[in-house]
Amino acid sequence: MAGFWAPHGELDEKDYHWGLLHLNVDVITERISNRKAKEIYDRICRQSTVSKTELLEQSGMTVSTLTRLLEELTSQGLILESGFGASTGGRRPILYEKNPAYAYIFGLEISRTLSKLVLVDLGMNKLDTFSWTMTAEMTPDVLIRQIVEAANRMLEQHHIPKAALLGIGIGAVGPVDRLTGTILEPSYFLAKGWKHVEIGRLLTEALGIPALLDNGANTAILAESWHQRTRSFKHLLYIHAGVGLRSSMVSEGKVIYGAVDMEGSVGQMIIQTDGVAHRNASGNYGALESYASLYAVEKAARSALKQGRSTILSHYVEDPEQLTYQHVLDALKKNDPLVVEIITEAATYFGIGLANLLNILHPEKVILGGPLVAGGELFFQTATQVAIRKTYYYPAYQVVFSKGQLGEEALAMGAAVLVMNQLVRL
Repeated sequence: MAGFWAPHGELDEKDYHWGLLHLNVDVITERISNRKAKEIYDRICRQSTVSKTELLEQSGMTVSTLTRLLEELTSQGLILESGFGASTGGRRPILYEKNPAYAYIFGLEISRTLSKLVLVDLGMNKLDTFSWTMTAEMTPDVLIRQIVEAANRMLEQHHIPKAALLGIGIGAVGPVDRLTGTILEPSYFLAKGWKHVEIGRLLTEALGIPALLDNGANTAILAESWHQRTRSFKHLLYIHAGVGLRSSMVSEGKVIYGAVDMEGSVGQMIIQTDGVAHRNASGNYGALESYASLYAVEKAARSALKQGRSTILSHYVEDPEQLTYQHVLDALKKNDPLVVEIITEAATYFGIGLANLLNILHPEKVILGGPLVAGGELFFQTATQVAIRKTYYYPAYQVVFSKGQLGEEALAMGAAVLVMNQLVRL
């Protein structure tokens, strides 16, 4: 394919099939030969364009070493010469940039309500996307079969050969085992079978490309961090508010991992010691998730209907148990007083939990995502205002709140970033 470069020239059929027998992240990592080459490539990737002079100043390398590395990366097709910079008195410097057509990546989100597949180039430009509603019929076998069908269809439509793929990244509901590529024991899937799913192995075997897994909160913050890579934020906190609450944090461009993967543990933060029981028997009494989640909002709305509260929700369903979050959103758009009250209360609790995190972690920027945040300004504005009022060092400590640049695409796009980052992994 025009624009695609293999690690050492074009891949022939023999080399490609040999690679299929040895699929792991090393296949990606070894595309760039040495530590110094990875450093230069990473510096170029973090800037839209950069001159050789600037790279010399940033890296501290000798002219001969940098020249050799730039020639090597250019010959591999990883970077491109993109014109000339402004002259400072002598010859105009050559500018370098990442080659987005070097390879292509699939990014996959697996969440409780929706799963999404995106196809991107190495510049994280989205070429195609497809999504699935996670119904009670969407078991792992069914979803994987449909993912493979969609992936092959995308490749055919965009005339991309399998050899041009770097891999597939997966951002899934946790907890996950990143090393074995296994989704462990997530809660609240409507379909059966979502326990101990070796999603990495299954997709590698089905697609013939390396597969990397992380939890969705981590892939989302990877996407947002990459999108803001030229800015000065070093410590980012991400919280996804949906069926459950999921969180992750990036410091100096790297995701912070604990001893175990428990992305949903933020939802177990106790905000009322004598509070309501958690929907899951293993959950904490008075947990944040019981007050600020899709489940909590739906439960409050159903309870109000059963009590005979005045609301347009009563026109949407005959049985309160049939009420869904979408009904709540429809009523919110019409400024139904009861729904405004329910969302405001959920956002207030969420803001209290957010303030607790700010007082402990002190991030520079907080990115909020998920259905509760995407549902309208009321939740976002209420939650952030409550958090600011309850942050201990405010106003000396200033934090920036954002819905993020990528919205609901963040989890899948970040899964693709997860694969791309393997190019510079040491």
